[in-house]
Amino acid sequence: MLRTSLAAAGALALLAFTPAHTQTPSDPPNDYSKAEAWLCWPGREDACAGDNTASIVKADGGVTKETWQADPNAPIDCFYVYPTVSLDPGVISDMEAGPEEKRVVEQQLSRFGSKCRVYAPLYRQFTLTALRAAMTPGAAPPAARPNTGYQDVVDAWNHYLAHENKGRGVVLIGHSQGSGVLTQLIAEHIDGKPVQKQLVSALLLGTNLPVEKGKDTGTFKSIPLCKSPDQTGCALAYASFRDTLPPPPQTRFGRPRDPNSPMEAACTNPANLAGGKGELHAYLAASAMIAGSSTPPPVWTTAGTVDTPFVSVPGLLTAQCVSRNGFNYLEVSVNADPADPRTDDISGDVVANGQVLADWGLHLIDVNLAMGNLVDLVERQGKAWRAAN
Repeated sequence: MLRTSLAAAGALALLAFTPAHTQTPSDPPNDYSKAEAWLCWPGREDACAGDNTASIVKADGGVTKETWQADPNAPIDCFYVYPTVSLDPGVISDMEAGPEEKRVVEQQLSRFGSKCRVYAPLYRQFTLTALRAAMTPGAAPPAARPNTGYQDVVDAWNHYLAHENKGRGVVLIGHSQGSGVLTQLIAEHIDGKPVQKQLVSALLLGTNLPVEKGKDTGTFKSIPLCKSPDQTGCALAYASFRDTLPPPPQTRFGRPRDPNSPMEAACTNPANLAGGKGELHAYLAASAMIAGSSTPPPVWTTAGTVDTPFVSVPGLLTAQCVSRNGFNYLEVSVNADPADPRTDDISGDVVANGQVLADWGLHLIDVNLAMGNLVDLVERQGKAWRAAN
């Protein structure tokens, strides 16, 4: 039987590739004017109002604390779609936020609240329960359902635009299934449309965004890949793997789903948009992972105490986009020094029956790995967008 971590990663990855269908009358639209339809909403005490205090663990093992504060007057907005995390029974999740939905926005979204007003709609997604059933050997696939989740996000986006945006710049943020949903939303409702002028950037993490080989556009016709931190109206996308565990042939990441596609998967390095290697400013969970990885977090240091929700490890992690064996991906290096008291590794691999599954890479922590880089990027892009508008 596959462990929870594999099922979680499978949901996060597989649902990014689920094709869209038309919503049917059996799935009536949600009312996004209701507060309970949103996981996060500006100025509210919700899952995005939690504690983002971090322990900065230096190479010498010393620990300092970094405080954090949301900006209620942030000049731009962030609209976020979360990955598949629902533990609800059945195929499609309900519209009640469980601990798993709250946990994922604490990990992947709340830190952006220091730079933007954060909006995160609940939506009816394919559940982990259904995915586990589908991944059991010999099991029949779950009964087909329309892509209600996508239409939910479209409805939430339209509500946000009509009632909240008011001409403000907005960053779209997603991970895995959330990135897949946002990719479709951008292609159908933003790319080449008047609202595109409001787009600060799109951060499509843990997904395969198809672009023409050697070019910055493809799926999006007028939204290129980001090449500098002051560029706006652009997209960033990547899937992460360790340098010691590159994508094996059966991986779902690093290339378009269609093996006959003339396009390739985009990779933009959030630590160095211009290309080349850069230092990842990670904010890793000090204890539990988003989806309950079966590998525990490391002992961060033997020379200090970590008692905060997040940990940052300056200098430990670097990354670069590489093209290798037909895959484009973000290659993550751990710069270990066995002589110092700081950890020489991080957790985040997907494990089944005690074995690391290399085909999933570091999918569980795609966002955490570069959180500091992404937050800084949102700040710079927001300033550039406001200067131009």
